[in-house]
Amino acid sequence: MTARNLTFHHGLVSAADREALLGQRGCVLWLTGLSGSGKSTIARAVEKRLIEGGRLAYVLDGDNVRHGLNADLGFSDADRVENIRRIGEVTALFADAGLIAITAFISPFRADRDQARALLPGGRFIEVFIDAPIEVCEERDPKGLYRKAREGKISEFTGINSPYEPPEAAELVIPSGELSVDDAAAKVVQLLEARALIPPRSTEENPPR
Repeated sequence: MTARNLTFHHGLVSAADREALLGQRGCVLWLTGLSGSGKSTIARAVEKRLIEGGRLAYVLDGDNVRHGLNADLGFSDADRVENIRRIGEVTALFADAGLIAITAFISPFRADRDQARALLPGGRFIEVFIDAPIEVCEERDPKGLYRKAREGKISEFTGINSPYEPPEAAELVIPSGELSVDDAAAKVVQLLEARALIPPRSTEENPPR
C-alpha cells in the first residue's frame, strides 16, 4: 500500500552549502555492463583515486547491496527493476549530500537507468558503459556464473537467458578489455574534472562554489 499524507521537508542547509564544504559537486557515476565486464574493479579504482585526491566518494556494489538493502529481492525482471529503483533513490540522496556516488550494477534495462538519471539535476548523472564482449566476460567468469547459466543451473542470467540493453548515449564508454584498470579509472576521473564536478588537480585549492 502506498503511504499517503506525506510531506517532503526541506532542511536549512542547501545542497550548494554541502558542496562548498566538500569542494566538489554531488553526482552519480553509474557503471553498467555485463557480469564480469570489470564494473566493480573499476568502480573501486575510481573511488580510490578520488579519495586520494581529497574527494569524498562511495561505491555501491551490486553484491554488497543485495546483502542488506535489497536482500529481499531475487533476479526476476520485476525484482531487477525494483533493485535499480531503490539504488537510484539512494544515489540521489548521496548526491544531494554532496558525495560522488559510484554504482557497480549490471542494471540491464535502459528504462531503469533512465529513471535513475531522472532523479538527478542535469549533468549530475554520468552513465559509464563498461563495454566488454560477452566472450571476454565468460573467459573471466570469476564466479563461474556463465558456465552455470549455460548448464541451466542459473535462470534469468543477464547475457545468456535474460537480456542486456547497452546504453545508446553513455557519457563515457570504457572498453575494459583494451584498457588497464588504472587507465579506465583515470578516464572516469578526467571526465569529472572536464565537467567541473571536481576541480582539476592543479586547482584543487579553489573548490567549486
